[in-house]
Amino acid sequence: MKSDKAFYHPKSQWYLHSNNIVVVPEAIGSLVKLQYLDLSDNALEIVCPEIGRLRALRHLRLANNQLQFLPPEVGDLKELQTLDISTNRLLTLPERLHLCLSLQYLTVDRNRLWYVPRHLCQLPSLNELSMAGNRLAFLPLDLGRSRELQYVYVDNNIHLKGLPSYLYNKVIGCSGCGAPIQVSEVKLLSFSSGQLTVFLPAEVKAIGTENDHVLPLQELAMRSLYHAHHRFLKDLNFLSPISLPRSLLELLHCPLGHCHRCSEPMFTIVYPKLFPLRETPMAGLHQG
Repeated sequence: MKSDKAFYHPKSQWYLHSNNIVVVPEAIGSLVKLQYLDLSDNALEIVCPEIGRLRALRHLRLANNQLQFLPPEVGDLKELQTLDISTNRLLTLPERLHLCLSLQYLTVDRNRLWYVPRHLCQLPSLNELSMAGNRLAFLPLDLGRSRELQYVYVDNNIHLKGLPSYLYNKVIGCSGCGAPIQVSEVKLLSFSSGQLTVFLPAEVKAIGTENDHVLPLQELAMRSLYHAHHRFLKDLNFLSPISLPRSLLELLHCPLGHCHRCSEPMFTIVYPKLFPLRETPMAGLHQG
């Protein structure tokens, strides 16, 4: 393991890969001008919270270590553009990761992820997301709603049964080579109007049925609250906890999803529902 003194270096780029480093010391927080940090291929088990002080950091590589979690302070890295945490032992991602407003490329391949925080959908600059080779069974229903997110790789998640509809028009492929399967190879439903033809997933369904016109009371109440107070949602204290439980306040701030047709926020049910991987460009890549 390297000594703390090794981290007091004025350079803006640090390449410390393949050094058998076990712990990132607190001294890392003093490198306030550091822009590139490569700690991949070490034996890291812990990343100290002080890494959040690297406010100039743009590229962070922690691949091929033994990390089981990342500190919440990662969310303080406002300039971070690239985060590679592949081949670790992560079970989930920090909730505050969505505060990395400059993050463009996120690679979390070959971990033990079973859950993806839905706040991840709020990353405004994310262009490429790779979560191949994990234990994911479902994805946030709003994943892909952002126009910036264009490349999503979730192959080799053997428990994953469906994809959110917003991912249907994204480039979904194999993270190994980044080459998507052509949409023409997939059987799609379509409808035409004049010269316009629109392709649809096989299981896009409307909310409810002809015999079920009434939405749940909680859904109606949450929609009413949202429309009445949406201007103040950036501040979760606009309603006191006495008026509404904190969990519902957070749900107002980050809905479960948005309607694929009208973009209305939804809190208990979401249109459209998931569609199976066999009907998507993932069909030729999914194993299991």
